Amino acid sequence: MHQSVDSTRHMGLREFFAWSVCAMALVVYAGHARAADSGSVEQLSGTLSVKGADGKIRILSRKSVIRSGDTINTEHDSYAQIKFADGGRVTLKPNTTVRLDQFKFSEDKPKEDSFIYSLLRGGLRAVTGLLGRRNKEAYELKTATATVGIRGTTFSVDDCTTDRASPDCARLQSAVYVGVTDGEIVVRNAQGELGIAAGQFGLIERERRPLFLSTDPGLHITPPASFIASLAGGSTLNAGRAMECVVGQR
Repeated sequence: MHQSVDSTRHMGLREFFAWSVCAMALVVYAGHARAADSGSVEQLSGTLSVKGADGKIRILSRKSVIRSGDTINTEHDSYAQIKFADGGRVTLKPNTTVRLDQFKFSEDKPKEDSFIYSLLRGGLRAVTGLLGRRNKEAYELKTATATVGIRGTTFSVDDCTTDRASPDCARLQSAVYVGVTDGEIVVRNAQGELGIAAGQFGLIERERRPLFLSTDPGLHITPPASFIASLAGGSTLNAGRAMECVVGQR
């Protein structure tokens, strides 16, 4: 009888130990899974797609995952906001293409920080997160005419060199336009460097030194009321991972 009780007790301990090891493995796996995800779609109005490093194209929905190597694209009349793992956010205008070249962020490893992305077409507004605040040299946005560095900030960038059919760009000369709402950015190219502070605007033409603009070029983000309401109220516009699908490979 005593032997049976002891055997049962030891079996329970073994089961408990096995369960504990399994639970720890799941926690570690979940941590690695989160680390692999650079960000996710926080809000969306319209159609947003991404081409992964493997060539597959996915139509995204709210909460869809964004990873390093992804090229993100908004369609006509579409707006999207991406929230990154460090708390930073990037809002994309319609007809915008952004490639996330590299994103590395671990809260306890600031020396490994890296946030490098490229504006290939269109316009965006960026709010830097923890990575941009603690390791400014690791944050870089590449454009057709210059590279944008930050000093903890909120800024906008519009490329009017690639899409001259855009109503906003049609009235302006061909250039990349930048504006700062908070903090400061530094724009650099082979011809020079320019620091732009809050309330200021700049213009960068191809193969010319960056210049200050005396007035606001008027390249504002004007999403529909539904998008603004979803940001303010946290609604589930285009919500649900189930809406995401793979549409092809190129």
